Amino acid sequence: MNQQNIRNFCIIAHIDHGKSTLADRLLELTGTIEKRLMHEQYLDTMELEQERGITIKLQPVRMTLTLPYPAGGRGGGGEGAYILNLIDTPGHVDFTYEVSRSLAACEGAVLVVDATQGIQAQTLANLHLAKEQNLKIIPVINKIDLPNADPARVTDELCNILGFSRQEILNISAKTGQGVAELLEAVVQRIPPPSGSPEAPARALVFDSTYDKHRGVVVFVRMIDGEIATRDDIVLLGAGKTTHALEVGYFRPQFVKSGKLSCGEVGYIVTDFREVAAAKVGDTVTVRSSRQNSPHIAPLPGYKEVKPLVFASLYPVEADEYPKLREALLKLKLSDAALSFEPENVSSLGSGFRCGFLGLLHLDIIQERLSREFDLDLVVTTPTVAYKVYLRSGEARSVFSASELPDPSQIEYLEEPWAKIEIFTPAEYLGKVIDLVTKRRGVQKNLEYASSSRVLMVFEIPLANLIVDFYDKLKSVTAGFASLNYEFTDWRRANLVKLDILVAGERIEAFSAIVFTDAAESYGRQILEKLKTLIPRHQFVIALQAAIGGKIVARETVSAYRKDVTAKLYGGDDTRKKKLLEKQKKGKKRLKQFGRVSIPQQTFIEVLKR
Repeated sequence: MNQQNIRNFCIIAHIDHGKSTLADRLLELTGTIEKRLMHEQYLDTMELEQERGITIKLQPVRMTLTLPYPAGGRGGGGEGAYILNLIDTPGHVDFTYEVSRSLAACEGAVLVVDATQGIQAQTLANLHLAKEQNLKIIPVINKIDLPNADPARVTDELCNILGFSRQEILNISAKTGQGVAELLEAVVQRIPPPSGSPEAPARALVFDSTYDKHRGVVVFVRMIDGEIATRDDIVLLGAGKTTHALEVGYFRPQFVKSGKLSCGEVGYIVTDFREVAAAKVGDTVTVRSSRQNSPHIAPLPGYKEVKPLVFASLYPVEADEYPKLREALLKLKLSDAALSFEPENVSSLGSGFRCGFLGLLHLDIIQERLSREFDLDLVVTTPTVAYKVYLRSGEARSVFSASELPDPSQIEYLEEPWAKIEIFTPAEYLGKVIDLVTKRRGVQKNLEYASSSRVLMVFEIPLANLIVDFYDKLKSVTAGFASLNYEFTDWRRANLVKLDILVAGERIEAFSAIVFTDAAESYGRQILEKLKTLIPRHQFVIALQAAIGGKIVARETVSAYRKDVTAKLYGGDDTRKKKLLEKQKKGKKRLKQFGRVSIPQQTFIEVLKR
């Protein structure tokens, strides 16, 4: 295939604006999938994606298109056959890293905007990512067939906010297919062919990978220079590892053998790696013979290292499933570069892993995949963020839980992560949104009217106040109309304290937490109220306390069992009765002094889990 006839592009949009439906129509129009095999969300291959109606993993596919005129204009006549490499991308903010990896393998992007909703928060975020990669953007207004569609208003938003001209905006309906053929022509005409030299030493960018239990590690690559063929000895420059190209091909979207991948193409390479950590996303693949002839082959820039924002610990319910959990996380890490994990041990829960995620949906998806794909029953602790502790000695360290905090006398101060959030909402909910954010220590930075009825607001907010239930509350106060995008900004000094939970005077380290000073009392009461219902009653009264240092800020009490020691008595005076009650009183006093509270394993699980 002539390199000038290759187009590499992806579809970007806010969640639920029609990316997957548009991809279905493109597959149909180009004849990539037979009609009898076609179904909705064809490129969403995971069962979880089909169930939730969202795209979780990027998915590449090669389409072939024949136009009656060459790219660049209708003049000149002749036939033009083109290879269109599409990479379908997720739309949720938690999967932005998937989008950024897709964009790095393309020369253009189709930006889809819903004709009923207009520009949303993730529309801006994805457009910004595409511009960072210097991609050619094709703006598209989708769902124009709906009764409540308002393409004129959305066109004004695209022009006023994003700076597009009216002439370059296309109106389509991905559901009915209206305007999709014109979009395909625009892809060929507007998106440039891939650059790179076919004669240069082979270089390919690894933009994704997966693990096949029969064939080993399979890397998804975008060829930048040269070519790679089956049976070539290939080298991963970043990992410094050599392997064989057992099979080379492209996506349809199933694997199709082609024998070789040439400059500008997108495809896969089956390696003989059995270690799932051998091939990392962002690495550069070259051919060993090319490297021998040109020992100074420059690796490609790769990807910016992703930093997790949310942390939670995963523990197997059955302790002997720890190795199985470790292997499962390694395999997921191969296809999800945003996931990070490291071993952790808590006496109350055993051995597990502290994992880093990009957000709560990311955490939910990983938990579901571990359960479905690897048949693991897990305990997932409450999500939290990382904090920075600066010691009086001048040392700085990161902590992920209260148990890692050093003695308060050694701490100079603590810092917490802050995020910038962008909220698109109808103007009628403006006051409620501002009230919600400010109650969570947010600071308003900007307010801009996208149109007469819609507002874009920018805030800065502590990440810890954002990750747990903020999105649900935002949807609630705006009747589901608001959209949210967020990104980490910086670390800021904060008035944070360690809140300890005491059970019968004994500090239970697993229940300790790092909290904002003003919220310590309410948080402590929540934990104690939950513990009161979970800790079984004993023969003595159990005091549950929340403390900051030596100061008690909240208390609950688990009442004692009362055994009726006088039940066996009958008749006579009450001397014997008084004697037995006095004996019981002394026994309870001694139990309270020396007795230990037995906290069941299930109590730890219920309190610590999400």
